[in-house]
Amino acid sequence: MLAVNATDVRKDFGRYIDEIVRVKPIFIKRSRDYFMGISLNMARELVKDVVFTADKYIEDDYSVTLSLHDFDIVMNDSDESSALDSLIEDLKEYALEFYEDIEYWSSDINRRKQLPKILKILLTNDNEELKESIICQVGRS
Repeated sequence: MLAVNATDVRKDFGRYIDEIVRVKPIFIKRSRDYFMGISLNMARELVKDVVFTADKYIEDDYSVTLSLHDFDIVMNDSDESSALDSLIEDLKEYALEFYEDIEYWSSDINRRKQLPKILKILLTNDNEELKESIICQVGRS
């Protein structure tokens, strides 16, 4: 792996940050630990194709229920757009909680699989962009 020693990065921190932000990710080695410095724009590019799938149910009162795959999030609202808005707000809250206690949540293999989606949520500032990432399909009762 092409890794720069952390000591070298520390000595010329500004230059490495400029390279990370404007040119490319940098792999850094400190003792036995390796990590990557990456710009937010490049990180967004990495998760741009991440999508969410939700089952959509039309209830007897004609409200819409959305059940998100791979997450324990279910929303019901008067119409699909409102249900999606509510779903996105819950997703954002969930992603923040996951991130704030990532050591705990990522220790579970099923939750660890959510990491690309969590990153997508954390890196997306626009709710409309998140909304476009959710595929609603007809649910089966």
